[in-house]
Amino acid sequence: MNDIQRLTRPDGETLAYRRVEGSGPTVVWNGGFRSDMEGTKALALEAAAIERGWSYVRYDHFAHGQSSGDWRQATIGRWREDAIGLIDALDGPVIPVGSSMGGWVALLLSLARPERIQGLALINPAQDFTERLMWPSLPDHVRQSILRDGEALIVEEGLGEYVLTKRMFEEARDWLLLDAPIAISAPVHVLQGRADDTVPFGHALALAERLTGGDVTLDLIEGGDHRLSTPRDLARLVEAVERLRSL
Repeated sequence: MNDIQRLTRPDGETLAYRRVEGSGPTVVWNGGFRSDMEGTKALALEAAAIERGWSYVRYDHFAHGQSSGDWRQATIGRWREDAIGLIDALDGPVIPVGSSMGGWVALLLSLARPERIQGLALINPAQDFTERLMWPSLPDHVRQSILRDGEALIVEEGLGEYVLTKRMFEEARDWLLLDAPIAISAPVHVLQGRADDTVPFGHALALAERLTGGDVTLDLIEGGDHRLSTPRDLARLVEAVERLRSL
């Protein structure tokens, strides 16, 4: 029913995804930076899809999980293009669900394919994180290494060992959102943990202020961390998606 499938991109790279057949708009999971489609929230949505009869897709970004790709070539623009390609391979309306970096990708997807978007659910969304969150938080010697050598090796608990490239930071500037109105007419539901120390809740407030054209619901969750993966958090996410499906 939901074995791994692969979408071949124009350059021959492949996106790995799993699909649950159901009715109504397709709920599409967009994971976070260095996360894969086997995470708690992605699987909770799949369980809800099976139980409630949703159409649902979860996939791995380029150079993530079971998708192909050279991590050093990964950029926000590439992840955006792949998300658009995946949506273009599906029929009917979609409800992107974006977590952290996946929230940025989902926003960019919604701007690129507005006619396909029934609603948008965002979990601790990290739009513009390269410029506003990650770069300022890096130690100075790491920033200098990126500027001098074009990359720096990062070893981070939970994310493992990976390289940050100058190219990723520079390319991401083409996709920054918070410096202008964000015209998304579909309803947007943001779930944001007040105790998130990776994407502070003020970042979600800035997003809500920029969103124009549609209803925006902002849930500031007391004590919620960046994962928002407690049973209560997961139930809240499922119900948020259910409400978007019913519109």
